[in-house]
Amino acid sequence: MKKLIVAFILSLSVLMSFTGIAQEKMLTVNDAIYMNPAVYPVRVPQLQWMPKSDDYVYAKQNSLYKVSARGGSETLFLTLDNLNEKMAQNDFDSLKQLPHISFLNQNEVYFSSSNKWFTYNTETHSLQNFATLPDSAENIDFNKKTKSIAYTIKNNLFILMNGSTIQVTHDDNPGIVNGQTVHRVEFGINTGTFWSPDGKTLAFYRKDETMVADYPLVNIDTRIATVKTTKYPMAGETSHQVTLGVFNPETGSTLFLKTGEPKDHYLTAVTWDPSGKYIYIAILNRDQNQMKLNQYDINTGNLVKTLFEEENPNYVEPEHPLYFNPNKPDEFIWFSERDGFDHLYLYNTDGKLLRQLTRGNWVVTNFVGYFGKDKVFFNATKESPLEQNIYSVSVKGSNITRVSPDHGTHTGFVSYNGKYMVDIFSNTETAREYKLVNNKGKVIRVIKANNHPLKDYKLGKTTIFTIKPNNTPELYCRIITPPDFDSAKKYPVIVYVYGGPHAQLITDSWVGGSGLFLNYLAQQGYIVFTLDNRGSSNRGRDFEQAIFRNLGTLEVDDQMAGINYLKSLPYIDSTRIGVDGWSYGGFMTISLKLKNPGVFKVAVAGGPVIDWQYYEVMYGERYMDTPQTNPEGYKNASLLNYVDNLEGKLLVIHGTMDPTVVWQQSLLFLQAAIQHGKQMDYFVYPGHEHNVRGKDRAHLYTKITDYFKANL
Repeated sequence: MKKLIVAFILSLSVLMSFTGIAQEKMLTVNDAIYMNPAVYPVRVPQLQWMPKSDDYVYAKQNSLYKVSARGGSETLFLTLDNLNEKMAQNDFDSLKQLPHISFLNQNEVYFSSSNKWFTYNTETHSLQNFATLPDSAENIDFNKKTKSIAYTIKNNLFILMNGSTIQVTHDDNPGIVNGQTVHRVEFGINTGTFWSPDGKTLAFYRKDETMVADYPLVNIDTRIATVKTTKYPMAGETSHQVTLGVFNPETGSTLFLKTGEPKDHYLTAVTWDPSGKYIYIAILNRDQNQMKLNQYDINTGNLVKTLFEEENPNYVEPEHPLYFNPNKPDEFIWFSERDGFDHLYLYNTDGKLLRQLTRGNWVVTNFVGYFGKDKVFFNATKESPLEQNIYSVSVKGSNITRVSPDHGTHTGFVSYNGKYMVDIFSNTETAREYKLVNNKGKVIRVIKANNHPLKDYKLGKTTIFTIKPNNTPELYCRIITPPDFDSAKKYPVIVYVYGGPHAQLITDSWVGGSGLFLNYLAQQGYIVFTLDNRGSSNRGRDFEQAIFRNLGTLEVDDQMAGINYLKSLPYIDSTRIGVDGWSYGGFMTISLKLKNPGVFKVAVAGGPVIDWQYYEVMYGERYMDTPQTNPEGYKNASLLNYVDNLEGKLLVIHGTMDPTVVWQQSLLFLQAAIQHGKQMDYFVYPGHEHNVRGKDRAHLYTKITDYFKANL
């Protein structure tokens, strides 16, 4: 690397933000896993807009209050006592706290308790138990229009409608799975059921994985350990086959859409037409480089037409449904990164592109919705790749207006007519704040002010900046220094890394997106460094797809550019650099250590991918193609081929029931280290899946911290 251009972006210091306030408290491991409520940012429970109203509601002290957006007047809307009075009258168990309340209309709400579903009318004060689900019900999908509920028990699908239970599927073979997520949730769909617009018909995924080999996970909770099998199609191996069924409760019949062959393609972007007569599906080939947006007739199952196609030599990612215009049901918005960045395109149902609504070297990250006559609200990185602001644009393709007034990362809830928005945001100075703004971004009132939850804690300084090595885009970096940092001293470094697609570690949000554990590590005397390399998200198609077919190459180069920058700083002890990461970050951690011998004294890798041929089909083949078509890429990425380079200290951690990065991955690496006479440390969390959750996470953080303390 010849020239290194460092562009300072922003610097923040909690100490500077609270001048005059004593800050002596140190974070604990329990703080780092947010077991201490005092470190939580403020929240407004159950904040939501009322239907067809400019009033919003929120919960406080087991009551729900209604607030006028325009005037700010606040009235009591519903109390726990109201509900419990009616629960007692109807011989139901009392509620210990206010349940989560959702609206059917302005006067009628619904909630659930102990598998029982209720409606409550705030005008008539009447309570109705309209549904009771079995204790074994999962994947619950409630429809507001008909108050029908779809759910699954094991691998079959059921509907509770008008007080009657309908069993939709009757598959005895557990390899046939109905009404659940498919394709390992790699395409933005986290449900397996899709209610029609009128709520009277249900579409559902049917996944046939009988042809996929059983994969063993060992359960040690029984006296004699038992095998729990799962289906885990690995890259290049036989994948499951998915179809979409449409169930009509009136006739009791299911019709499967004729989505064609090969049967191991992907069915994504499933969307009902507003008329309820058609379903749209984005059919993506297994190579994931060709997509057809198809329209199907639900009465015949036949393909009506292909609206358009998208191709990319690397991959296409249809991760959003069609967003139909409620005022013009023959028009919809489609997400596409065909011009290099995810943007919004307006189409009609003939497949004609009417106009591109957004454009530029920035990314639309989320569709908020249609409001008013012609406004669309969305999140985007228009100001900076670090920010996600909220904007509106006319469906005529003009007048993009920024609605969120503050810099940072925003979530917006817009009133039904688009006049007002509740803006929930955080940034580098704000843990979380709630504001009511109008559709021009003018602040009407602060609903809940920032509480500065870390004001009493002695934190180091966090700095966000960019570096630009030769022949690469700018790379965002974050440094957290220890409290009482002294630039005349030498400090050890911990590099925290992820580095894979669909993740961005450095953001304009509270503590710069770092979370409390990295600040906890900084308090232990380390400089903590993070860099978002090529392959990470929200920088556009080319930035993310640069790593295609060669995982662990450019990402490592970019991370090493960050290391070279660190070494140029006078207060860095270049003999004491450590690295830590989980999942893709575990893969990156070991890649960095083995491909750069002598640089990283200590490494901690959790749930690491070791060899991509042992990873699942959908993700693995998107980024690496198959082992058969890309043998060189798989060989170069396999960490089993670099074990001879292992030196220094390496701790690998894995959950024994991990269904995402299977335990076999790190066991193969451990086996290879033994065969090569290489020493390493290894630790497992029995019964845990891809991450260590609950109180055991404190144990994990202590394990990582102690390992760095002992060796770095």
